[in-house]
Amino acid sequence: MSSRASMEHSQVIEEEEGPLTSCLLAHQLKKQREKMVKFSKQFEAQLVPEWKDAFVDYWQLKKDLKKIHLLNINNNNTPTHHSSLSNTLFTSIKKFSLFGHQHREHELIHVHKKLASSASKGDFYETELFEQLADTDAAKEFFACLDLQLNKVNQFYQKKEKEFMERGESLRKQMDILIELKTAFKQQRAKGGASAQDSKEEASIPCTFSSEEDSVKDKTELEQLQETDELEKNDEVAYTEVPSSGELVKPVRMKSEDIGKQLRSVSSRSFNCQGKNLKINIPLTTPSRTFSAISYLVWEDLVNQSSKKCTSEGMSKLHVNKTKLHHADKMIRGAFVELYKGLGYLKTYRNLNMLAFIKILKKFDKATGKQVLPIYLKVVESSYFNSSDKVMNLADEVEELFIKHFAEEDRRKAMKYLKPHHRKESHSVTFFIGLFTGCFIALFAGYVIMAHITGLYRRQPNSIYMETAYPILSMFSLLFLHFFLYGCNIFAWRKARINYSFIFELSPTIELKYRDVFLICTTSMSVVVGVMFLHLFLLTKGYSYTQVQAIPGLLLLMFLLLLVCPFNIIYKSSRCRLLRVIRNIILSPLYKVVMLDFFMADQLCSQVPMLRNLEYVACYYITGSYKTQDYGYCMRATHYRDLAYAVSFLPYYWRAMQCARRWFDEGETSHLLNLGKYVSAMLAAGAKVAYEKEKGDGWLCLVVIMSTFATVYQLYWDFVKDWGLLQMNSKNPLLRNELMLRRKIIYYFSMGLNLVLRLAWLQTVLHSSFGHVDYRVTGLFLAALEVIRRGLWNFYRLENEHLNNAGKFRAVKTVPLPFHEVDEED
Repeated sequence: MSSRASMEHSQVIEEEEGPLTSCLLAHQLKKQREKMVKFSKQFEAQLVPEWKDAFVDYWQLKKDLKKIHLLNINNNNTPTHHSSLSNTLFTSIKKFSLFGHQHREHELIHVHKKLASSASKGDFYETELFEQLADTDAAKEFFACLDLQLNKVNQFYQKKEKEFMERGESLRKQMDILIELKTAFKQQRAKGGASAQDSKEEASIPCTFSSEEDSVKDKTELEQLQETDELEKNDEVAYTEVPSSGELVKPVRMKSEDIGKQLRSVSSRSFNCQGKNLKINIPLTTPSRTFSAISYLVWEDLVNQSSKKCTSEGMSKLHVNKTKLHHADKMIRGAFVELYKGLGYLKTYRNLNMLAFIKILKKFDKATGKQVLPIYLKVVESSYFNSSDKVMNLADEVEELFIKHFAEEDRRKAMKYLKPHHRKESHSVTFFIGLFTGCFIALFAGYVIMAHITGLYRRQPNSIYMETAYPILSMFSLLFLHFFLYGCNIFAWRKARINYSFIFELSPTIELKYRDVFLICTTSMSVVVGVMFLHLFLLTKGYSYTQVQAIPGLLLLMFLLLLVCPFNIIYKSSRCRLLRVIRNIILSPLYKVVMLDFFMADQLCSQVPMLRNLEYVACYYITGSYKTQDYGYCMRATHYRDLAYAVSFLPYYWRAMQCARRWFDEGETSHLLNLGKYVSAMLAAGAKVAYEKEKGDGWLCLVVIMSTFATVYQLYWDFVKDWGLLQMNSKNPLLRNELMLRRKIIYYFSMGLNLVLRLAWLQTVLHSSFGHVDYRVTGLFLAALEVIRRGLWNFYRLENEHLNNAGKFRAVKTVPLPFHEVDEED
């Protein structure tokens, strides 16, 4: 019995050996796919988003490799008869031959290197296939694609390397000029000492001036230079002005067409340094520089009128003060940081592409059983993008210069600027998000139940609570709903690989992550709902409005004080950045407009109801009406009522002024067309305000006409300009060629939803409401819909901006340089 059982057991093993082997093979294939997918995800996560199209198309190579793999599987399953024996013997003889391995390598492929017609295109590589590889179309397609990727990588690397080398050379010259000016400035201060302030004649450096003064237009985007310290404006380096070679300095009248150019930058008179005529140009990014440019134009005429007199005396003085040197120093420092960042991106580009070539060639060898990797890898290693060391040398030079001149020989301090570390995300943040979310839900449920029992939100002729406390709750709800949607935007941008930090020019060390935004929202709304719950609870316990009405006002005051708190608590850097952006928006025509400024101004255009509530609540508490419960005072007072109407126009006015400033700086007509959109919105808002006051049929017709025109204008700008959609020749119908989201239906749904939410103004005509609910609740619901529409708009607006940057391979900012060379003829 035992022998029979053992025989049956052995038969079972033999029968199950085939399925077991297939299971093991399937498991190995699954692990191989997981590794391949893992590298694909790592490759996509580490590549520079704006340069994605210039990287190796690893995904297309994987598709071609999959065709080869399927072809090999089909060939292995095909039965072979007599030819298999001869092939096996031939392969064995080659394998054990002394020169078999070398012969097989040389006979598999041969990569030809062809010289390009121009040096800018670089060398051109083409692979010739031998043996069995030449018989399959799939292998030909794979190596054709591989050659294409190698040539593309070499050309892009060579192009970017040339750009960065030219930028580095110009920065060296700028640095030499800055060092010379700083040295002269220090010598002047040391020589003059304390008596220099009293004397009229100051130490000077002899320099030659050109006969004209032209301003150089700033064509590049500049990160706004923030004023961080007090500058001594009476400390100056004086340069003597002498007649240029045989020519007198003639008075020059400013032409009308040159006024715009002159106002675009603060430009000093040209001086001679290192044998070149130079000017210092500081872009007008702040009101002080704008007013300086205007006063410069006024003063220019007086200077030109007295220029003959100055030159007849032999020399005059031009002062380059410490303020200009400080700004020049800051501009050059920012340019070095951006250059170093670009060089780091280029090193990442080289390393990732090299790794991608190695990985895909290994996969090819495993799929085919051939040894192609050593042959092709030698070509890749000797190609330009991997063999050139110019980038490494320039990066080391930038480090040395930055450490010496901007970090006081402190390498650690320099690396904080050159290689800022991203702030690590803490698990405690996630814990507190969950904690405060639970608190908010519990408090909000209690508040809703208590409000339902007391009937506060029902239609009532004179509800003190709805007139006084509810506007504060409505204001905070809209604000933090908007902030919560911004956190959702950050999460979606990160998932879609949209480089929002670069677009907004945010520092990686202090920028808010989406978890930080969610924590702020949940914590703040827990506090707001908790205070409003306490306020309502005290009212239900019999306390009068006079006794508890100060509680909502104290809540608002607490948030305002926290916003302007000077102590380093609760995201101080982000709060300061927000305050600077708000300042830039309010003084829109005087500040240079950057992406974050007009993006924030667009958010304010969707928060008009919140701003009106803020104006009303401020009036209610500042005038002391909360003590007498005279909540109608702010509605009766003419100046407060007019201010409330003005608040409705302010966001559109600020945004229109930003468009005007951008047109002034860049000279593009599209900014004027965008300005027209906000003017139409202001006209529509004015018609609504007039209709609320008069309630006539004529005003109603005007509201419908103006709002319809503004809505059509805004929808066109949303879809075509801001989102870049509705392109007629696109391969994606009614969309664009490049899409960051895989499912097209999301774009169509978003376009339809944006259209529906843009028509919220129809409530003004239809006077719709939700049953017996107070009209203020209806207004809050409609305002929340506009905030949701803005959150949807935000994602596609930045997606379009990112694709524009990627189309131009723009991954770093080009900071304008302060010193510009001027021709002698000019």
